[in-house]
Amino acid sequence: MPLHAAAIFLGSLLLFLVQPLVARQMLPWFGGAASVWTVCMVFFQIALLAGYAYAHLVIRYLAPKPRAVLHLALLTLSLLWLPIAADASWKPSGEDAPAPRILLFLLATIGLPFALLAANGPLAQAWFARARPGVSPYRLFALSNLASLLALLGYPVLLEPWLATAGQVWVWSGLYMVFAIVLAIAAFLDSRLPATHTRGDAAEAGAAPAPSARDYLVWTGLAALGSVLLLAVTNHLTQDVASFPLLWVVPLALYLVTFILCFERERAYRLALYAILFIAVVVCFAVVRGVPGLKDSLPAQLVVSAALVFVGCMICHGELANMRPAARHLTGFYLTVAAGGALGGLLVGVAAPLLLPNYFELDIALAALVGLILLRIRSGKPASPVFTAVALGGPLLLIGAQFYKDSAESVISSRNFYGVLRLIEAGSGAERERQIVHGTIIHGRQFLSAERRREAAGYYRREGGGGRAVEARLERGPTRIGVVGLGAGALAAYGRPGDTMRFYEINPAVIAMAKRDFTYLADSKATIETVLGDARLVLERETPQRFDVLAIDAFSGDAIPVHLLTLEALDVYLRHLAPDGILAFHVSNKFLVLPPVVGALAKTRGLHARHVGDRDAASGAAISEWVLLSRDAASLAHARIAPASTDAPARGPAWTDDFATPLRALKW
Repeated sequence: MPLHAAAIFLGSLLLFLVQPLVARQMLPWFGGAASVWTVCMVFFQIALLAGYAYAHLVIRYLAPKPRAVLHLALLTLSLLWLPIAADASWKPSGEDAPAPRILLFLLATIGLPFALLAANGPLAQAWFARARPGVSPYRLFALSNLASLLALLGYPVLLEPWLATAGQVWVWSGLYMVFAIVLAIAAFLDSRLPATHTRGDAAEAGAAPAPSARDYLVWTGLAALGSVLLLAVTNHLTQDVASFPLLWVVPLALYLVTFILCFERERAYRLALYAILFIAVVVCFAVVRGVPGLKDSLPAQLVVSAALVFVGCMICHGELANMRPAARHLTGFYLTVAAGGALGGLLVGVAAPLLLPNYFELDIALAALVGLILLRIRSGKPASPVFTAVALGGPLLLIGAQFYKDSAESVISSRNFYGVLRLIEAGSGAERERQIVHGTIIHGRQFLSAERRREAAGYYRREGGGGRAVEARLERGPTRIGVVGLGAGALAAYGRPGDTMRFYEINPAVIAMAKRDFTYLADSKATIETVLGDARLVLERETPQRFDVLAIDAFSGDAIPVHLLTLEALDVYLRHLAPDGILAFHVSNKFLVLPPVVGALAKTRGLHARHVGDRDAASGAAISEWVLLSRDAASLAHARIAPASTDAPARGPAWTDDFATPLRALKW
């Protein structure tokens, strides 16, 4: 038991440590988009399926000695992948399709080691079952999930905040070499056991019937539903907060907790209890999603999202545990569960962006769980009419209301790798405006009346920090302005003949919407340039642009791309900024306190920094928040900036590509 337990524990620890580690390395290359983690999860689940398939086939068709030789050869070959550091040659050019490039990068960086780590669980359990006939190997499955849970929770709390990415890579690579040695010993010992089944195996085979085709189909469906729920809730969280490891691993950790509980303790799952809890959680989730005060509360979002993953996955995995076969069929069972997980990942990561105009996969998963509950209850004894009406009618009405709300509000809705864009019209008379909404956040607005359509609205109005910075520079003659994040193109309203405005935008759908549905770009008297691609990668390749103002406003939903707020990014911006130019960071955010983050960057590089908060004169409501940086103090002392600004706060260490901690900036 100790040897097999060590192999299981170490393999699972490494398997789940590498997931946030490798995703974090590549996140800056793809705009910090929430979808990066979703596509990574698709790869992880497919690689898990490949590992389980390998384990199933070698256990079933190879004798112990050839099996050991093959596995030792693959373990040796996998060492060529070490260390698992990201190769900069995989950075996209801006015109590449992101998802295929991410999948190829992961294959080249961790492909074989990840597949072997995935195969380790069922292989080591099968070896244990041969060495200890009659002793259930399913407790090792619970140990595997416990190690996975420790890895997921330990990474954002113990590893990421204290160790740079390069150090994390070497720690993981060293532990993988230790794992390879332990597994080699286990494979050698298994090769010395006889190839024939023991008496215990034969007795078990005679007593336990082989799983039917229906069993395999149900296992696949349950695993897929749990996977869809996990990824859909993670998308919901990361699109409006930030895409960083903590918000990746908390839902995944809860997903694993449900596996541990359901497979370790049979009494942990009771359908009736979790059916009632599920209905209550769905109602709470709908309330939090729809009530403005709660919708903007990070604790409320985290608690209800965590509850949704936990309760929903307890139902899926509890039903799986109740249907698990005898140990003789465990590799086939794990292979089927992995296939279901991969199917769920493909549905959320590939099919949903192509087929659904909004993030409806979460609502569909909730409706499917309702159907599962009713089917299971009716398979025992008939459900009461009251329970059936509440269980089926309540969630479905909430889901229908969400579909109706989104379709009624939107003039146009589109979805791609970078998220959901909606075009909305609101207000009346002279106040009627058109809005571009990314996720749940308005990212640009324009008045529709002829007399006001050339007026910069929203974050870029004259009273805001961005508007003040631009007007301060326009007084000096022809001006060159750069903008990271296009939105509706409102900054173009300030353009005059002789001015140049260069917009960097990673999402082609935003460029199409800004040109088709808004008139800022067409109406501007300045020379307008739009550049497709991640702004930081593009700026790294461009010759110095000598911008008089460079505005950084590249949010997705309300989530910040962390890689645009690091010292390395700041150095790129400064290379393109005129000596007395102004670097304007838009830092309005519901969930993160960003002025101290930008202030820390300025302090580290010896820049002057001013904080500008823009509030509505009548209501006092906050409209936007900016932090303006410059090498030249006189630039920020201009009459358009100084009276409306204060010294920018600077707290904590400056973020770097290797060491960024959004956790400390969260508005708890």
